[in-house]
Amino acid sequence: MSDVLELSVERPVAGGRMLARHEGRVVFVAGAIPGERIRARVDRSVKKTLFATTVEVLEASPDRRQPLCDPACGGLAFAYIQYERQRELKAEILTDAFRRLAHLTLPAPVSVAASPERGYRLRARLHVRDGRAGFFREGTHSLCDAGATAQLLPASLDAVAEGVASLGERAGDCEAIAISENVAATERALHFEARPGRTLRVNASGPTTVSDSAASLFGAEPPIDPGVIWTRKASSFFQGNRFLTGSLVRRVLALSDGDRCVDLYSGVGLFAVALAAVGKKVLAVEGETSSAEDLAANAAPWRDRLRVLHGAVETAISEVPEPPPDVVVVDPPRTGLSPAALRGIARWAPPRLVYVSCDPPTLARDAAQLSTHGFVLESLDGFDLFPNTTHVEAVACFVHARSS
Repeated sequence: MSDVLELSVERPVAGGRMLARHEGRVVFVAGAIPGERIRARVDRSVKKTLFATTVEVLEASPDRRQPLCDPACGGLAFAYIQYERQRELKAEILTDAFRRLAHLTLPAPVSVAASPERGYRLRARLHVRDGRAGFFREGTHSLCDAGATAQLLPASLDAVAEGVASLGERAGDCEAIAISENVAATERALHFEARPGRTLRVNASGPTTVSDSAASLFGAEPPIDPGVIWTRKASSFFQGNRFLTGSLVRRVLALSDGDRCVDLYSGVGLFAVALAAVGKKVLAVEGETSSAEDLAANAAPWRDRLRVLHGAVETAISEVPEPPPDVVVVDPPRTGLSPAALRGIARWAPPRLVYVSCDPPTLARDAAQLSTHGFVLESLDGFDLFPNTTHVEAVACFVHARSS
C-alpha cells in the first residue's frame, strides 16, 4: 500500500504515533506532531485503522527540530520534537490511556519529570556484529552507531569497544554486551552474551570489570542515606536513567505510608532496600535468578527488617502475610500484573498500593481491574527515564476504599 494522505494531526497515542483521521478512518502516523498539517504514506491497514509515516510537513509545529541522528537508531522516535513538548506529549499519553482504557479521570494533571538528554543511561545492551558493537536499527538486524544517539557516555562506549577488542578472533561468538555502571560512571561492569550454540571465554583487563561483577549504584545525589548502596550484576535488570532513578525512589518512599511493606517484582531491591533503610519492615519477592541473587546481597545489611523471598510473585501472594502489609509496592514487567497477581492483591486489599510501570496501556488496564476491587487512584506521576524515545515511566498510588 503506497497511498499518500493529507492529514491534520490531533493528539499522541501510546506507542509514539500520533492520531489523525481520514474519511472516517483513524490513522496512526509516525513522525508528526499534534497541530501539524502533513502528508503521510500509508504503510498498512488493519480493519478500519491505517498506519502511516510522515513524508512531508506542510505546516510545521514550532516544536519540530532536527534530530541528532537517525531516529530509528536507539528508539529515538521523539527526537525530532523539542524536549519540553516531548514531556507534555508523554503526560497526554498517560492521561489518554487512563481515560480510554481505565475510564478513570486523573485526580490532577500529570507531571513528567525531566532528564538531561545526553549520557543518561546507566545500563544498555549492545549487539555485536563484525567486530563492533551498537544498537539495531528499529525493525532490522542492521547495526547502527550507539554513540550518535548520545544516550551513553563516551567512556561507556570506549569500555564496550575495549571489551569487543579483548575477544579477538572470538568476537564472532558474542551476541551482545550488556553494560552497567554507577551514577558517577566511576564503576562499570560488562556482561558478554554468547551466540546460540557458542561459548565465550573472557579475560578481565583494564579499568572495566569484564564479568558479572557488581557495581555500586548511587554516587552523586543518593535517594536516601549516602551510606546505602545497591549492587548488581550487569546481567540483572535495573532502572536505566542515572539522573532520575534517585527521584523515582524518593517518590515511592514518599507514597509508602505505614510500617509494614511488601515489594513485589523487587529486582535487585531498589525499593525494598530504600524502604528498609528508612526503618520499615519489608518482604521483598523476586523470581529471576540473577536479580534475586543481587537482592539477597543488597538485603544483607538490613536483615533485621528486610526478608527476601526468591520465587514467583503469584506463589508469594497466594497467602496473606500476618500481620498484613500497610503498603504493597509493585514494579512488574511491561506486560503488567498477571491475573493471579492481581487477584492476590485484591484479596490482600492493602491500604495503599504503589504501582511502578513502564507501559501506560497495561498500567491503565490494571487500574481498571483494581478499581473493581475497591482501589481508588490517588496520584499519578511520570518520569522521563528515556528522553527522545516514546517510553515513559509512571508511579501510580492507589488507596483502598475501606481504609479511607
